[in-house]
Amino acid sequence: MNTDRRKVVLIGTGMVGMSFAYALVNQGGVCNELVLIDVNKTRANGEAMDLNHGLAFAKSNMKIYAGEYHDCKDADIIVIAAGVAQKEGESRLDLLQRNTEVFRSIITPVIKSGFDGIFLVATNPVDIMTRVTYELSRFGASRVIGTGTSLDTARLRYLLGDYLTVDPRNIHAYVIGEHGDSEFVPFSQVMLATKPVLKIIEDERNTYSMDDMKQIEEQVRTAAYKIIEAKKATYYGIGMALARIVKAILGDENSVLTVSAKLCGEYGERNVFIGVPTIIGRNGVKEIVELDLTEEEKEKFRASVKVLNENFEGLTL
Repeated sequence: MNTDRRKVVLIGTGMVGMSFAYALVNQGGVCNELVLIDVNKTRANGEAMDLNHGLAFAKSNMKIYAGEYHDCKDADIIVIAAGVAQKEGESRLDLLQRNTEVFRSIITPVIKSGFDGIFLVATNPVDIMTRVTYELSRFGASRVIGTGTSLDTARLRYLLGDYLTVDPRNIHAYVIGEHGDSEFVPFSQVMLATKPVLKIIEDERNTYSMDDMKQIEEQVRTAAYKIIEAKKATYYGIGMALARIVKAILGDENSVLTVSAKLCGEYGERNVFIGVPTIIGRNGVKEIVELDLTEEEKEKFRASVKVLNENFEGLTL
């Protein structure tokens, strides 16, 4: 990976892609070159102009421009936020198939450019589209990552922090599994600092309850539906999650983030891409952190894996 110039290419300048680009510009210092690619070249040019006009207010300078696939050659990270929306009456599998064709039209020219960095996927259903990216690119699994349950985990920590009246940064908890209806919270692993939350609930001096915890889990699982109902789409949160993952990669942070990564025997599963706590550094996935799940939690995880496998197996690559 090129360490002198930190170059990111964003493919797809819709609301998710541009929320990511905006977060990147405002954080400053994450990268110094950002290329915008979109099938609508006029829009990509307009978005580049708009961002450039705000650089005087940003924390650091950055080269931003609308580009072509040949610009991917020396990029460190390709962020894919492109995709098609679900049509009325269209099945999930039909949508997946159409998005697979969109990804083929993206990944083929990216590979032809000579790109040798890391793919980061945001397009939903993100776990399956990350696996599609892996299959089409033939890159090593460590260099193909999806946003997974990173945003869900952030939502969980926010809600738990609010419930326990604690800074969310001192809550250690994860949402794992599919980024979707089968995701879940392994409560056996939730910690306030170094104290298990289940121990806190058991303390009769507290008013906290497991029922409240499960309600929080449901709030996390249905958050996107409520946001979409209110404002038609979600984009700020996932845009910031993308920026966080890019920062972890380019900064070689070795940070633990719940991204969609390929399992190679962890949790007794193989080949599926799914949201799990993962150590992320300059070369992508360094290690998957395997949680010590209870039997009930293991069953929930297997059920989530099954959902993802069944949907992927119906695709034509």
